[in-house]
Amino acid sequence: MGFCLVNNVAVATRYALRELDFARVAILDWDVHHGNGTEAIVRDDESILFVSLHQWPFYPGTGGPGTTSGNIVNVPLAAGSGDAQYAAAFEEVVEPAIASFAPDLVLVSAGFDAHEDDPLAEMRLTADGFRELAARAAQLAPRVAAVLEGGYNLETLPRLVDAALEGFSSA
Repeated sequence: MGFCLVNNVAVATRYALRELDFARVAILDWDVHHGNGTEAIVRDDESILFVSLHQWPFYPGTGGPGTTSGNIVNVPLAAGSGDAQYAAAFEEVVEPAIASFAPDLVLVSAGFDAHEDDPLAEMRLTADGFRELAARAAQLAPRVAAVLEGGYNLETLPRLVDAALEGFSSA
């Protein structure tokens, strides 16, 4: 719908399942937009769990309350949500869902457009918040990898990526 020409995380997921012999892959999408394309690609594939944390209501207008079903877990968050709200969503929804799925690999759609200084959306995550999300994600499976997604403030983006890398490596 205008943001991605190739869904890199979906391609990586299919590759991991077919070529690397992983049995189960979880995709964790913390980009500010609902991952509607990823959801459409993986829906009803029992070897894949898709979890999307995103601002709601917001473009593309999908992934709202009550849309979790099967292998899809949508976690719509209100505009203005920050570190505390993301941490609570992780503890209450993301971690239990992924733990129950027991994936061999977690692939993170690591968007940084939920940062408090990003011009596109209205979320309030900080660098510390992204560090914490990454540290928690790294503990969800024996293996974790991340794909860079959104982030539209070029001054803060390098610092946010560094924070996430610190989080991924701290686990």
